[in-house]
Amino acid sequence: MSEGKVGLQAGRPSDKKKAETLSSLADKRETVRVNFDLARDEHMKLKIYAAKAGKPIADVLRELIANIELLSI
Repeated sequence: MSEGKVGLQAGRPSDKKKAETLSSLADKRETVRVNFDLARDEHMKLKIYAAKAGKPIADVLRELIANIELLSI
């Protein structure tokens, strides 16, 4: 056996990754999950719109919600 350092460390390898992830989330707002039903044709329309915009459906809906105050009621 070699007398040098082996290069192994005790502890969980995911601890460092988890700490980095938690610190990166510190500046984000708290979120909630929203779940609702759409008719199949409405979902397809939304999915096509998002695909043409090159964005996930979630981003399309977030942008719409962000602009609600600009819409006339």
